[in-house]
Amino acid sequence: MTRTFDHLVAEAESVSVDGWDFSWLDGRATEQRPSWGYQQLMAARLARVHSALDIQTGGGEVLAGAGPLPRLTVATESWPPNIAKATRLLHPLGAVVVADADEPPLPFGDESFDLVTSRHPVTIWWDEIARVLGPGGTYLSQQVGPASVFELVEYFLGPQPEEVRRTRHPDDAAADAAGAGLDVVDLRSERLRTEFHDIGAVIYFLRKVIWMVPGFTVGQYRDRLRELHEQIEREGPFVAHTARFLIEARKKG
Repeated sequence: MTRTFDHLVAEAESVSVDGWDFSWLDGRATEQRPSWGYQQLMAARLARVHSALDIQTGGGEVLAGAGPLPRLTVATESWPPNIAKATRLLHPLGAVVVADADEPPLPFGDESFDLVTSRHPVTIWWDEIARVLGPGGTYLSQQVGPASVFELVEYFLGPQPEEVRRTRHPDDAAADAAGAGLDVVDLRSERLRTEFHDIGAVIYFLRKVIWMVPGFTVGQYRDRLRELHEQIEREGPFVAHTARFLIEARKKG
């Protein structure tokens, strides 16, 4: 039976958006995955080092799934609900979770880690990454690229200027890494098809990924949400495209 707009809205507003687990969207939204398999790459790097730092770990799900972890493994996170979730998940695996404001400096000494990782960081402080990496150490990160899911963003906010659409370009990341003294050894980018199958999936996504439509609330966008619900009911899934890039950079040994 087709669920009503009000039912879908109420359901999506009531569910928790803690952590970085998107399993609630199973069957309601789909997203192509990048071909490089970030978690597998992360696992391979973790297996070769003695110390690792995962920055902006979210709820710790990606790091936990990439184990076994090095003897010294630390994760940072700023959002209190995620700190609690990551602690519950990562402490039994031997990792320490550190509350950090995602502002420089990182709360670690120089050359503390062989490997620094981060999946979808919101901010990247390249000088700090270079500082805490030991000689020959590696930074591996999958990041959100330019104009990601902008079909959805612009549905609610209208056309965005070119400087906004170009934000988080992989070429800029590579230049910033080089500026911090790191050698970029891998840089890949892809645009991937994403489908939202009901309006509840859209609401959940925008509640969880809060920077897509800043200040998003159902109340503010209710009319626009209803129009999109009717469009999905009439035409099928709302299609957008996520932008992802992989960057691996190495500190001179």
